[in-house]
Amino acid sequence: MSPFARRRGLLAALCASPSLLLARPAFAQGPTVPQEGTDYTVEANPQPTNTPGKIEVLDFFWYGCPHCYAFLPSLEAWRKRQPSDVLLKHVPVAFDNSREPHSRIFYALEVLGRIDGPDSLHVRVFDAFHRDRIRLNDRDEIADFMEKQGIERAKWLAAYDSFSVAGDVNRARMITQAYQIDGTPTLAIDGRYLTSPSIASSHTNDGTLYVVDYLIEKVRRERPRNKKG
Repeated sequence: MSPFARRRGLLAALCASPSLLLARPAFAQGPTVPQEGTDYTVEANPQPTNTPGKIEVLDFFWYGCPHCYAFLPSLEAWRKRQPSDVLLKHVPVAFDNSREPHSRIFYALEVLGRIDGPDSLHVRVFDAFHRDRIRLNDRDEIADFMEKQGIERAKWLAAYDSFSVAGDVNRARMITQAYQIDGTPTLAIDGRYLTSPSIASSHTNDGTLYVVDYLIEKVRRERPRNKKG
């Protein structure tokens, strides 16, 4: 069975047993080295990165994904402790047109400078969907929500409807297709490796991030050799 076929079955199991996401990582039990095909997969066609001098980690997510929401606290804590050579970039995934409004939300927030920093609304959008049951699929509903968050309605709609955001949404779709992402959350490291709670053998959030740390260190070790070659 391929890693991705195995993954689809595990996603269903995780839906039925959300407590699995909170279990202690298997790697905490000893110095287990993550294994290709068991804890991560290698891209057959490595994807380019556009962050020179950085190790790029892509977070493929959807605001409506319960697994992404469960993963978010661990991912945010992980992001805050990364050294300067690691760059985490979020990539919203829309598997169909009905989910495109959520991708537009992300990129409109990015245009307005509200993804990172003290005024970030990235986590708040997740909370709105999963905790407050606000689906944020309708343009006017989204504008109402953002107005309550302190963003002037006209300013929000100008960003949400902009050609820039539409272009970013299309690029995110192409990146998702290039990596052949079939579920969220998924993390891509340096354009070459993929892992997620459903791929990693621990099937836990912290175990997945352990694999990410291992792959980042692997990239660091390999880069000097690549430059010499």
